[in-house]
Amino acid sequence: MQQPTPRPATPSAALRRAPVQRRSAQRLARILDACAEVLEETGYDELSTRAVAGRAGVPIGSVYRFFPNKRAMAEALARRNLDAYADRITARLTAPADQPLQWRRAMDVVVDEYLAMKRTMPGFALVEFTVPAPQAARQANYEVADRLRALFAGPLGLDTADERLRTAFLVGVETADALLQLAFRTDPAGDPAIVTETKELLRAYLARYLDGTGAAGEGAGEGQG
Repeated sequence: MQQPTPRPATPSAALRRAPVQRRSAQRLARILDACAEVLEETGYDELSTRAVAGRAGVPIGSVYRFFPNKRAMAEALARRNLDAYADRITARLTAPADQPLQWRRAMDVVVDEYLAMKRTMPGFALVEFTVPAPQAARQANYEVADRLRALFAGPLGLDTADERLRTAFLVGVETADALLQLAFRTDPAGDPAIVTETKELLRAYLARYLDGTGAAGEGAGEGQG
């Protein structure tokens, strides 16, 4: 019997207190926006709650109301990034009910939206979906893989209880992560040749699991580039 892939425990929520009122939610959003901007300018090591409070135009106590320290603040930003990533993918793939989702196109969108966030969102290149820490990075990829699998489960008719499929999504995310990091080390904008190869690799690998799922009329070579 196949054993499930080991999975790190999900970390506790980064927020010390969740906002209830709209005004409080808006203040939290301002703090996270400021956190992203300061990260972009100074890097994670120099990030401070005081600098973020100043940039957001709020008292330092307002920051501590939500976060005990800068790590928790960066973790909340990373979680917001993951939510934004899922929303962007969903928006790109929304299609009429009579047009089934083509999984090869979906995988291209997964890569393209990551690239767009990496290139344009303040602080994203430093935090992405987790704070800078090797163990946390590995844990974040489990969360990204599970979020993508859940996102495509309905449109592609995937069995969310299939551990083999779960492992396949994790391997795909880990592989794409490593290759896209290489693309940005090679070229600050993301080396286009490596990006193309990353998409090709994902299509070839995932075809073993996804061909025949929500792919009516889809050609094997569709969506090159």
